[in-house]
Amino acid sequence: MWMRLRPAPGGGVTSLRSTPVVLLPRRNAALWSRLAPAPAEDAGLGSRAQRAKAYLAEHGASFFEDVREGTRLLKTELEEALAELVVRGRAHCDTFAGLRALMVPASKRAAGPARHRRRPLFGIEDAGRWTLMRPRESGATIATDDIEQAARTVLRRYGVIAWRLLEREAAWLPPWRDLVRACRRLEARGELRGGRFIAGLSGEQFALPEAVALMREVRRRAPDGAWVCLAATDPANLLGTVLPGPRLARVAGSRVLYRDGVPVATSVGGQVTMLVTLSAADTQVASRALVLDPDARAGVAGTPVMQPG
Repeated sequence: MWMRLRPAPGGGVTSLRSTPVVLLPRRNAALWSRLAPAPAEDAGLGSRAQRAKAYLAEHGASFFEDVREGTRLLKTELEEALAELVVRGRAHCDTFAGLRALMVPASKRAAGPARHRRRPLFGIEDAGRWTLMRPRESGATIATDDIEQAARTVLRRYGVIAWRLLEREAAWLPPWRDLVRACRRLEARGELRGGRFIAGLSGEQFALPEAVALMREVRRRAPDGAWVCLAATDPANLLGTVLPGPRLARVAGSRVLYRDGVPVATSVGGQVTMLVTLSAADTQVASRALVLDPDARAGVAGTPVMQPG
């Protein structure tokens, strides 16, 4: 399912296209809703969005046509109201068609010759039911089980966690002091291990048992010179935090290139920057590995390149 977990900064309303949306298994929705920060007050909601919210609060999950009939709003007015509720983290649809339908401007759907119209495969009337989000109340204490689940999630993401590793994670995750307590409990149960796994990082560190075995294997493995290209948005991009080097903005299209675990080059806006001195031949290979065209990467002979995550 999809939803917006992070409320708009200061309760402000932004466009739907710039709204961050989370994709997650439905069974985990309640957990992350409890962990996410409480949204801002509804005082800034428009009158139409308030009418749609009041209807959904009274009737529960409802189809678009039911909400329109109950609120007496025009189709375009209700679309704008639902979009505002989505932006504010107040509502979501039980299918992706609802989000897709809202992303297409009304002018694109209604105007112009039929062959030039941009319309979703199914209209918003067929997009499923709309439901109000039930976020954590402001000031509510996060349950111990929820903190432990958050710790398990970041451990599955990284294998090893420390406070520096989580520096660029969502600010609304449980604070590190709470995650440390949860990890200590999990360590006592034998679910993970505590120790010093990453040199140069201060503070406590925790790792999954299988991650410890993999790290030992990597340490014994001889360098093979393989090039590994990662998207800057990948959680494995630790440049500027755990690994030395300039911090790379996590935006779409930016990439970082590694060789034997060492960052050697970055690409931002198509501009390639070398982080270490390479030979002329290796510089050419690195530049080709960082281009956006996957076919160009595949053409680098003898240099296996991982597709960006």
